[in-house]
Amino acid sequence: MTRSRTLVVAAALVALLATACGSDDSTSSSDTTTDGARTVEIEMRDNKYSPDTVSVQAGETVRFVFTNNGDATHDAYLGDMAAQDDHEMEMRDQMGGHGMDDEGSVTVKPGKTGELTHTFDTDDAVLIGCHEPGHYEGGMRLSIDVT
Repeated sequence: MTRSRTLVVAAALVALLATACGSDDSTSSSDTTTDGARTVEIEMRDNKYSPDTVSVQAGETVRFVFTNNGDATHDAYLGDMAAQDDHEMEMRDQMGGHGMDDEGSVTVKPGKTGELTHTFDTDDAVLIGCHEPGHYEGGMRLSIDVT
């Protein structure tokens, strides 16, 4: 190999190592977006969310990023217990039809991600539930502690 070619290869390796050792810009549960929202990552698998509890401050805007690592489609619907019950009935009336996304709701297919952003302006009891057939009644719920 010629001397100039060796220098080019060496420079490329140094650049690669510098990139690998640089800062990690990946999203984590404590990252804040440019609009000031805190990002919280949620895993969907089988009939559960992980974590199954999240604490937020009243007035805080949170961007939930849902990653479906399971084999079934899941959804995430944000609301109080009465809203969860209403949404569960709507889903049953639709015979479990996917894609009923509306404000405060997202459907995530296996291997995909979806997002919900919400500003918590009260200390009401709020949770996220999956309303795919059998999931909510099977306990697929995420409690949100608003303080």
